[in-house]
Amino acid sequence: MLENPSRSLPAPSPARRLGRAAASAATTIGWVGPATALIAFAVAWPVYEMFKISFQHYSPDGFLLGSAGGKNYTKLFQDPNFGPVMERTVVWVLAVVGLTVLISLAVAQLFNQRFPGRRVARWALIAPWAASVMMTAIIFRWMLDPNTGVINVLLRQLGIVSKLGTTQADWLGRPDAAFAWMIVVAVFVSIPFTSYTLLAGLQTIPGEVYEAAKIDGASALHTYWHITLPLLRPALTVAALINVMNVFNSFPIIWEMTRGGPGYETNTSTVYMFNLKQNFIGESAALSVVNFAVIIVIVAVFLRASNWKKEVA
Repeated sequence: MLENPSRSLPAPSPARRLGRAAASAATTIGWVGPATALIAFAVAWPVYEMFKISFQHYSPDGFLLGSAGGKNYTKLFQDPNFGPVMERTVVWVLAVVGLTVLISLAVAQLFNQRFPGRRVARWALIAPWAASVMMTAIIFRWMLDPNTGVINVLLRQLGIVSKLGTTQADWLGRPDAAFAWMIVVAVFVSIPFTSYTLLAGLQTIPGEVYEAAKIDGASALHTYWHITLPLLRPALTVAALINVMNVFNSFPIIWEMTRGGPGYETNTSTVYMFNLKQNFIGESAALSVVNFAVIIVIVAVFLRASNWKKEVA
């Protein structure tokens, strides 16, 4: 009778088992270590420094004068500009993300269809995303120049500006108009990434699902609402979440178009944080902590509301 080979093999010694465990750990560290080190250097360390500075007193020239305790936060919350800036930031994020997602849904649906020149159109859509955001903002600022900007020239030629009782329109000199135009620019540069993310989601939906809905007599609207959107939820979650973080932290568009002015009327929390840094370093750091907390809360609430764990599973 043959002996079971598995029983004849000697059990690995503790030293050998320890060596295998060490080799496995070394392999894991080799793969994960660089990413962990990068996160620690680029995220964890700046966050730590940000918290530390928010409790210190600095001169406008950047010299440490000692501990400030919680005074920087007290000054920040008592700042008359803090409330309006945070309210404007909420409007900024909701308007830009909402408009971006709605327009991108339509663009993605269009590009998911077959039509002549679709490849060229897809390439053209990349341009606003591939270009520098700062460069795009500067170009729009030039276009909105009250004297020589192409938008004002066109409106004068169409007689629209003259109907408003003026020969020129200083779009960026009025807070309401400037804020609206900044939203337009932010949506313009956000559409390409969002559209391609949603397009990727649309292309993962099996065609058999639509065929079954057609056989059942479902209308186009009913199919889109009850089939397309639910199956598109993972892509929508990713697109909306990344847009929320990008738009909340957006700086180049506002800075290059208005510098947050006139006054602080077009400041969002990120731009206001930079403006405070010129003279109030500790208070600026306190606002950066508030911004960090707000974005963490937004992400947590958004992921919980979208049931992302179920979608990933």
